[in-house]
Amino acid sequence: MNKRYRRAAIAVGATMALGGGLFAGLGPVAGVASSHREAPLVAADPQVDGTDLYAFRSPDQPSTITFVSNWIPFEEPAGGPNFYPWADGVHYDINIDNNGDARPDLTYRWTFTNHYRSKKTFLYNTGVVNSLSDTTLNFYQTYDLDRITRSGGHVVDKTVVHDAISAPSDVGDASMPDYDALADSAITTFGFQNASKVWAGQADDPFFLDLRVFDLAYGANLSEVGQDTLNGFNVNSLVLQVPRASLRGTSSVIGIWTTAQRRSVRVENDQGQVTRSGKFVQVSRLGMPLVNEVVVPVGKKDYFNASKPKDDAQFLPAVQNPILPHVLHNIYGLPVPDSDPGTPGVQRSDLISVFLTGLSGLNEPPGGTPSEMLRLNIDTPLCTSSCSTLGVIGGDNQGFPNGRRLSDDIIDVALRVTEGVLLPGHPSIVDTLGDGVDANDLPFQSDFPYIAYPHSGSDPTPHS
Repeated sequence: MNKRYRRAAIAVGATMALGGGLFAGLGPVAGVASSHREAPLVAADPQVDGTDLYAFRSPDQPSTITFVSNWIPFEEPAGGPNFYPWADGVHYDINIDNNGDARPDLTYRWTFTNHYRSKKTFLYNTGVVNSLSDTTLNFYQTYDLDRITRSGGHVVDKTVVHDAISAPSDVGDASMPDYDALADSAITTFGFQNASKVWAGQADDPFFLDLRVFDLAYGANLSEVGQDTLNGFNVNSLVLQVPRASLRGTSSVIGIWTTAQRRSVRVENDQGQVTRSGKFVQVSRLGMPLVNEVVVPVGKKDYFNASKPKDDAQFLPAVQNPILPHVLHNIYGLPVPDSDPGTPGVQRSDLISVFLTGLSGLNEPPGGTPSEMLRLNIDTPLCTSSCSTLGVIGGDNQGFPNGRRLSDDIIDVALRVTEGVLLPGHPSIVDTLGDGVDANDLPFQSDFPYIAYPHSGSDPTPHS
């Protein structure tokens, strides 16, 4: 997982083959930035903005599955004095469906609590911090991790980790001279024979892409490619590792999605005090990357964040006729794919398999309910040779969309899949589409929690 290979950027080389064809009246392109600021409401509430979800067989512990759930996009490393706390009292959930009915059979839930050693200072830390228990760490957060199981109408909610400490934001080298060791000390084991692990804290944003896609799909002539514009930004990360056996249901395929829930009523008084009350309501949802960006139209993005997978049949028209191929057709002249030309309208059975049902023979649960979630066959053998950052379309069944590894090149895969790479007879140029960014800016760790350590707040040029 920690070996990263940069390939030559192919997008620029494809420019001449694609041609021009800019449509003068075309508006801004739909966002392709995983789930960074993807909907109006969460863009204004970044603490509950889930950016990415990953699920994969642990490379060094293949009897386990690792989940990575990232939140709070575009964290500037030097963003003090408050830096980037988790939302106090919010339910951050990883939901797992292990019988294909599009309902959560198992949920892991993080709930955070704020702690100040003194409120008479503006400082995040009042001196050098060498350990999570140092009194110089003025602000810190603890969390409970609950395991919620649902079966036959019965719900069992058990706290499996209590008052664990989240790794703090990386203030800088003077404040936290050995941040890596500080972060590692936040790893907590739990469960039978301590076979499970959990970690919460700040990490480098592992998603890599060129965000200039917003400028008429890479400058309208693919001149704006090849730069990882998330380089230097951090996120808050929840990492969980549990035995495969604890996830198995009616088949070896599980469906995964994250949600965040807030109290429904917020009251702020004229003293600057905020209270929350009422029932918990879902305000964020994320399964497959890019769905709420390039599939769901802007008028339904907030609604999608509040919706449930069991009700996803309502989004079928958007999957059958997504916006992105029409954008690329208007700009670059690429044909709009159609997997069923004999039926009026664009029919995309290939996208339905990727986004709603799973791929037959790989990660499609038998008799499953079509729904949007990240699906993983937990029995897929680990890739030990000829692994590909393109996952399944690169001949590597252990990668996306069979789960998602940190190293999977989601943008290149998404562009090629939406342009019909899974359909017979697709134009050869589709096999080379990409943004020219093929690896993360920092190496991933080879063991738990796998994500890269965050960029330091003392780095004067984190985005160079």
